[in-house]
Amino acid sequence: MSNIKEKTIDSIFEEIDHSFEEVRGWRRYMHQHPELSFQEVHTAAYIEEKLKSFGLEVQKNIGGHGLITVLEGKEPGKKIALRADFDALPIDDEKETSYKSTNPGVMHACGHDGHTAALLGVAKVISKYKEKLRGSIVFVFQPAEETPPGGAKFMIEEGILDDVDYVFGAHLASDIPVGKVGVGEGYQMAAVDKFAIDVKGHGGHGARPHQTTDSLVIGTSIVEALQKIVSRQIDPLKSAVLTIGVFQAGNAFNVIPDTAHIEGTVRTFDPTVRDKVETEIRSILDGITSAFHATYQLDYLRGYPALFNHKEETDLARELFKEAFEEKNVVEFSPTMGAEDFSYFLEAKPGTYFRVGSQNEDEATHYPHHHPRFDIDERSLVNIEKSFVSIISHYLF
Repeated sequence: MSNIKEKTIDSIFEEIDHSFEEVRGWRRYMHQHPELSFQEVHTAAYIEEKLKSFGLEVQKNIGGHGLITVLEGKEPGKKIALRADFDALPIDDEKETSYKSTNPGVMHACGHDGHTAALLGVAKVISKYKEKLRGSIVFVFQPAEETPPGGAKFMIEEGILDDVDYVFGAHLASDIPVGKVGVGEGYQMAAVDKFAIDVKGHGGHGARPHQTTDSLVIGTSIVEALQKIVSRQIDPLKSAVLTIGVFQAGNAFNVIPDTAHIEGTVRTFDPTVRDKVETEIRSILDGITSAFHATYQLDYLRGYPALFNHKEETDLARELFKEAFEEKNVVEFSPTMGAEDFSYFLEAKPGTYFRVGSQNEDEATHYPHHHPRFDIDERSLVNIEKSFVSIISHYLF
């Protein structure tokens, strides 16, 4: 690294440290005013206001409430995209903090407010170094990550990545200590599918089951059989999860119900395994309902694809983070069966998605994502900023 480049990065890191209070304030404002997926009108307006105050031009209403701003350098070069999401979850905020959600039943319980605040921080500081950039940066502020079909797909369909070379995303991690960053190549997050089954029988009196087609009993047979798909139909060296989360049938102790309703999710990495699980679900439904003279309706929703981190960009990020945070603070990103629509970005362009530790010694930062008491060590915002700046410096300085 040249002395000039090193001094530039040191100067930017110093500015990031000095602007911590401001960035934290942005995060806390969004935490107090969360909005659900596809409803982020005021959050989008807040982001737009901040970007314009930095002297940046904003394109808005992309794929819904999404926004981008493009920072063009003085000289031509690579074009990279950095993404943050900004929707919240339908959860009551149970924390007792000054920045607790003021919107009942809605909460930033996954850290998206932190992602957005950090990327705003990067946009502000890097815009001051525009003359030094060789290339350009697309700052992507994405809505609706939490709810399929998600916001990423729609933003990409509107062409935001058409001339982009590489794309990067970060996520706060309550299971990693603050100061550490997690990276990992290959499949890191699962494809997520959702299914709903309505078993249609013929109800009747509980004392005369022979005169009915018992949807409840048929439903239990279906649930039991579905659990054998992963254990008996899928290669044990390949990962898959099939979970039933809803079973509803009947409302009286002595009445056999007409219908039973089942809902569940499928998580996979390998596309062929994903197809296999869906095929086996349909086969089981055909067989069991036919055997017991019932019918069924299946609603099968294909959600986000599996998230695949490209090797070259992941290796690069790992080395850059070792310089920024020391080698001991760069850990492996362990694959999870959770899902993330940043996977669409990585299907479209090479890049990587990494995790930034947000846990400290205070138990308030130990709650898992999507928990009503979820919170972060806000120093992690600085580390997201420095991670992105490290990537920018490699490609554009």
